[in-house]
Amino acid sequence: MDLKNKTIIITGASSGIGKACAEEFAKRGANLVLGARQYVTLCQITEDLEKRYNIKAVAVQCDVSKEIECEHLIKQALLTFNRIDVLVNNAGISMRALFKDLDLLVLRNLMDVNFWGAVYCTKYALPELLKRQGSVVGISSIAGYRGLPGRTGYSASKFALNGFLEALRVENLKTGLHVLIASPGFTASNIRNAALVKDGSAQGESSMDEGKMMSSEKVAEIIADGIVNRRRSLIMTGQGKLTIFLNKFLPSWLDTLVYNHFTKEKDPLIK
Repeated sequence: MDLKNKTIIITGASSGIGKACAEEFAKRGANLVLGARQYVTLCQITEDLEKRYNIKAVAVQCDVSKEIECEHLIKQALLTFNRIDVLVNNAGISMRALFKDLDLLVLRNLMDVNFWGAVYCTKYALPELLKRQGSVVGISSIAGYRGLPGRTGYSASKFALNGFLEALRVENLKTGLHVLIASPGFTASNIRNAALVKDGSAQGESSMDEGKMMSSEKVAEIIADGIVNRRRSLIMTGQGKLTIFLNKFLPSWLDTLVYNHFTKEKDPLIK
């Protein structure tokens, strides 16, 4: 798929991987529908991308945990461009707390955004995507293949997203719909700063060394290439590929490796 003049919807487009994807797709000539809760920021992003890349972009205020707002996002894309070629389900939140200490509302919030947000947007975009033999992209995580300590809700939501997209792919094996599960690994973004702690408030400061992580821009480039080449999955780091391999063949040993890794966080939850 050549992305030039294609219409691409991106959720969670006001920062991090979503914003980087908007830049990468605009660079490749795509028209954009950007959704996020931060409407003023979105408007600034769309204006900047239109000027620099001579594409068309529209900002839509959208909280993906609300079905009606997801429906509005898809309708706005069709009203503006009369087509949808790619849906990137990127909106997501993280968490950092041990399950024994956790307010269950935190888990519900993560499922509402990370899982249900993708379900709602995909449901309303699907008829048009089927018509165009387009792409559904889910921004998942290695946490969708291997549960991580202190991230029970995040892992659960990404496992759910992966299962949903895999089932959708098989259902549409003969329709031409492309389904991509993209798993970046640890990426330098604001997701950990905004991660929810045990009472549902934002963490405020990352517990990890952001300087050693993959950039959002690099992740966006890999995702764009994955869409063009109609890849089924993307595991973007060597650490991620090794984790999935060990989880399949040496799961008990991996338990210990993962435990030891997370004891080295700043202010670790497990010691």
